[in-house]
Amino acid sequence: MQRPNAAQYAYGSAVVVLATAALLLLTGATGPPGIVLSCLAGLLLGVLVAVTMPKGARSVKSPGTAAVPPPARAGNDAVRVPAAQVGAGADARTGP
Repeated sequence: MQRPNAAQYAYGSAVVVLATAALLLLTGATGPPGIVLSCLAGLLLGVLVAVTMPKGARSVKSPGTAAVPPPARAGNDAVRVPAAQVGAGADARTGP
């Protein structure tokens, strides 16, 4: 199972809060059993909304899917030598 995205968290949380508040106001529950049932119903509705929400069309690049370099062209037999590294240390300073 994939991890939920930010929109699923946001919509699910909003549904939990709003559904629980609406159920408590509509039922007029004042005792612990009524409050617990209203909270559980709101939580179930929020989870249902978050799970059934469609996934986004964009895919997220993971660190393991690095770009593959193009294959070497035929006839490219030249040896490549890396350029010398120039540091900003004591060897690069000029003057006294």
